[in-house]
Amino acid sequence: MIKLNLGCGGRPLIGYINVDFDSISKIQKRYPKKIFSKKIVIRNYNIFNLPFKDSSVDLIRADSLIEHLNFLEEKNFFYEIQRILKKNGKVILSTPDFESTVKTWLKAKDNWKDFYRNDLNSIKNNHWFGTYTYKPINRWGYLTASIFGSQNGKGQYHHNAYTKKKLIKILNFIDLKIVSVKKFKWKGNRDIMIKIVAKKIY
Repeated sequence: MIKLNLGCGGRPLIGYINVDFDSISKIQKRYPKKIFSKKIVIRNYNIFNLPFKDSSVDLIRADSLIEHLNFLEEKNFFYEIQRILKKNGKVILSTPDFESTVKTWLKAKDNWKDFYRNDLNSIKNNHWFGTYTYKPINRWGYLTASIFGSQNGKGQYHHNAYTKKKLIKILNFIDLKIVSVKKFKWKGNRDIMIKIVAKKIY
């Protein structure tokens, strides 16, 4: 089986071809507390032109990737996964639920405290514009990063947004059949995420 983990970042998986623009050594520096298996290999493939034949890949994962794509890249990405998936091959996508995030943002306090900081000490202490928490209590805290990305490194910017309905329509548009849709909280207590599984129907 060919299994891809696209935009793996700090979540490379054993048994998958992990794809990211960073090397394993750079990812280890970004996540110093995480221990990565020596079996992990990361390929620096172009996600819009993957080196796989048409209808050759069994499974594609893309966790928290698509919100980082700009409007033109979005189309290229979805057509590329459609191209390489086998018949009955599956794609698993997760992304922030923009609708839930906006509703939460509107309910939170409008209480700006400090300019953004991305030094190591600030990242370690969850500075988040002086709010010092992941809790969605302040519009100008972690909630802002939920919408625009953490912006603490290359690629850590959000350029796009998704709702459950938008994702279902995109996947149906490229002839993928929805298998399941659910919501969950990122890392158990943060952003509300959409997880969608679809399969190629021809």
